[in-house]
Amino acid sequence: MTTTTEDALVAAARGDQQAFASFYDATAGAVHGTVLKVLRDPAQSEEVVQEVFLEAWRTAARFDPARGTARGWVVTMAHRRAVDRVRSAQASTLRDEKAGLREVPPYDSVSEEVEDVLEADEVRRALTLLTPVQRQAIDLAYYGGRTHRQIAEDLQLPLGTVKTRLRDGLIRLRDALGVGDR
Repeated sequence: MTTTTEDALVAAARGDQQAFASFYDATAGAVHGTVLKVLRDPAQSEEVVQEVFLEAWRTAARFDPARGTARGWVVTMAHRRAVDRVRSAQASTLRDEKAGLREVPPYDSVSEEVEDVLEADEVRRALTLLTPVQRQAIDLAYYGGRTHRQIAEDLQLPLGTVKTRLRDGLIRLRDALGVGDR
């Protein structure tokens, strides 16, 4: 008998550890990949993944299969937790710098600012190379902070269409910016 990820999470909400193990096996790769993309630090990513699955175990009863997939539920949880970790680290760094506790490494601030402006200009130019539908999807996702599902709802499109537009747009941006060439 095969159970879906949703069935496994519902059973885990009732305390079924074996079902939670199945849920973990089915979603761990996606959760880890999502967290690693945000944090870019394998050690911190492993910590956050552990926190996410602990939270998933504790809050499995809150999952509503009518509102989405179990995979989407836990990946959204992972993304939020990873973003929270980044924000927390940034806030801590700012507090330390304001308090004078952290030594700020010497660097040429003017050069850094010029480089940031040039990179921003390069990204803006690359965005003009996208089709209007790709640009709209990327704008909603990366500048609007919308999830794929929210974009699909906003634009009244199938989720797969939104994902394709984002993927194709990101590939085109990567090529225009020469990301792999540096």
